[in-house]
Amino acid sequence: DVVETQEHYKSRWRSIWIMYLTMFLSSVGFSIVIMSVWPYLQKIDPTADASFLGWIIASYSIGQMVASPLFGLWSNYRPRREPLVISTAISVAANCLYAYVHVPHSHNKYYMLTARALVGFGAGNVAVVRSYIAGATSLTERTSAMANTSACQAVGFILGPVFQTCFTLIGEEGVTWKFLCLQLNMYTAPVLFGALLGVINIILIFAIFREHRVDDMGRQCKSINSDGEGSDVLDQNTEGSIDHVAVVALNILFFVILFVFAVFETIATPLTMDMYSWTRKEAVFYNGIILSVIGIESVIVFMVVKILSKKTGERAILHAGLLIVLIGFFILLPWGKKLPNIQWQEIKNNSIPRTAPTEMLMPLWSLQEMQLPSNHTAEPVGCPVTQSWCLNTPMIYLAQYISSDVLIGLGYPVCNVMSYTLYSKVLGPKPQGVYMGWLTASGSGARILGPVFVSQIYTHLGPRWAFSLICGVVVASLLLLEIVYKRLIAFSVRYGRMQE
Repeated sequence: DVVETQEHYKSRWRSIWIMYLTMFLSSVGFSIVIMSVWPYLQKIDPTADASFLGWIIASYSIGQMVASPLFGLWSNYRPRREPLVISTAISVAANCLYAYVHVPHSHNKYYMLTARALVGFGAGNVAVVRSYIAGATSLTERTSAMANTSACQAVGFILGPVFQTCFTLIGEEGVTWKFLCLQLNMYTAPVLFGALLGVINIILIFAIFREHRVDDMGRQCKSINSDGEGSDVLDQNTEGSIDHVAVVALNILFFVILFVFAVFETIATPLTMDMYSWTRKEAVFYNGIILSVIGIESVIVFMVVKILSKKTGERAILHAGLLIVLIGFFILLPWGKKLPNIQWQEIKNNSIPRTAPTEMLMPLWSLQEMQLPSNHTAEPVGCPVTQSWCLNTPMIYLAQYISSDVLIGLGYPVCNVMSYTLYSKVLGPKPQGVYMGWLTASGSGARILGPVFVSQIYTHLGPRWAFSLICGVVVASLLLLEIVYKRLIAFSVRYGRMQE
């Protein structure tokens, strides 16, 4: 056995901290412009509509889904510094492109689409980050390191909009540098700031990051990616096949976890506008506060789960996390009798009875013909009559919504970090780049399909169908977890090299 030297230990953890920073910057790159994409898009290209905005938001996840397996494969055979530097450089270039999308005279929206897709492509380095952390930590260190990684990602998502808010002080006009053809304003400053952070990240990768690998027991061993760095001692514990049933099951579970959270994030604004008659501004403001609180809650959960997992094990915590998410969505089901406010019903002198049976309600075509007086400038609020379910589906009370937010904010981070940790342990000491790439890709696919699910099921069938289907999906994932429960063990435990 090779005892790890103090110098090796310090170098290994310095490199892991650089990976934490890379994960943080990756999530900042997504969230730092998310609040300003729509007004910037309208400013640079008036031909863009809301459906195109959906494609721009989705392009990040599509780019990440494509890139993750590719960067993962690259990191399996070459020094990880290469894909890390190249992916970060792509993100830097994409952010600079985003700052210049106003320059062309036409098709500006397509340049913005390309820029966001390339930022997502660069974020495919998440697979490299997680595979490195999995290989550079022992089993006892793994859960804590994965929790820290997820916490850095969560903090990035929280601070991104904060940075954006600070840059709004520059204003829409800002400063124009004609010799650079650059407008430095509230839309371009955040991405240029993100590009600067990316350059700093590249410098730190060259200056501090080193290839390190330890086996499940923490013994130093040679990395296939080392390119001359690290120990010359080979790991003798790589023999044995990976349990692909467990691998596929964890990919499915991870997809479900990110899918239900993407649905939750996407549905928050339309749901609260429909149920509580909030204006667009109120919905964005209040839900922004709620999501920020959930983000802080998630960071606390990441820290607690590191301690809790040592006593109960990752599988039990994953099971509990899924149950909490199930309860959170179950609470969101409409249970009462009171119907939501219908847009403009007060104009007809309350001619739509709140508690009237469906067959007694005014015909849908006459509801749709309701118009405001020409001198009325207020924004329509309430549940739109174009959603026929508004006429017969009970409202979801604010207490239900807040309770659900708290529970989902508790269950999601638990499921997220436990699924990553179990996945890395099941894969064992062999290079994990490709497998981590597929896991990241499955999460990106979930973030693409979640908003599509909301736009179709919720809009046409309403919250009762949407949340019932989500509950069904979570129940199915719990059954899958029960089936594969005994297979979700570490590679070394499976082959009798370590005690569970």
